[in-house]
Order: sequence, then structure tokens, then C-alpha cells
Amino acid sequence: MTLSIETPALLFSATSLILLAYTNRFLTIAQIIRSLKKNYEEHHTKSILLEIKNLNKRLTLIRFMQLMGVLCLFLSVFAMFLLFFDLQNIAIYFFGLSMLSLLVSLGISFWEISISVNALRVHLGDLEEFSKTD
Repeated sequence: MTLSIETPALLFSATSLILLAYTNRFLTIAQIIRSLKKNYEEHHTKSILLEIKNLNKRLTLIRFMQLMGVLCLFLSVFAMFLLFFDLQNIAIYFFGLSMLSLLVSLGISFWEISISVNALRVHLGDLEEFSKTD
């Protein structure tokens, strides 16, 4: 198997867009947590505390998603560096590791999205119960 220097470079645009999406998710959740914290300080309800706990777990997952995405980029650059010095066999392994870290990042992203969907279903469940009583 041969690896050209353009192949690891292909990951740059995809990984950069993924990292941007992860950062946007992080910032949005952080803003929601700040708002909920203010609300909790005023009302001290258990549901707000549970939401904050859920969002905190999602922030942790996003941090790991970002870490694995950055690792993917780093390993891709290192693979290109090795290809530049004509170390083809070692570069293939580093490129494989970069692809693996991207795969892990996407897997964690799927996990984080499923937590988000479940939390939204809980909120919608409250609405469904309310609409049944009408």
C-alpha cells in the first residue's frame, strides 16, 4: 500500500469543519448552563438541577470529541511529515491512527447526540401529558 501526501491532507477540511461544529455545540450548551444556573439560584427546583447535570455530561463528551478531533489532525500532519521524509511505512500507521481517532470522535458525537435527543423527549413527554388532559 502506498500513501501520497495529499491523502492525509484531505482530512484537514473535514476535521476542521467537525471541530467547528463541536465548538458551536460546546458554546451553546455552556450558554444554556449559565442561564439554568441563574434560574436554579432563584427557584431551586430538582428538574433544573437534573438538566444542568445532563448538560454537564454532554460538555464532558464534547471535550473528548474535540480532543480526538485535534488528535486526528495532529496525527495527519505527522503522517504528512513522515511522508515528506520518505518514511512511507511509518506514515501509513500514523495515518491509520488519525483515521481511528476521527472514528472515535464521531462515535462520541453520536453518543452525545443521543443524550440530547433523550433529554428533548423527556421535555416533550411533559407536553404530551398536558395535551392529553385537554
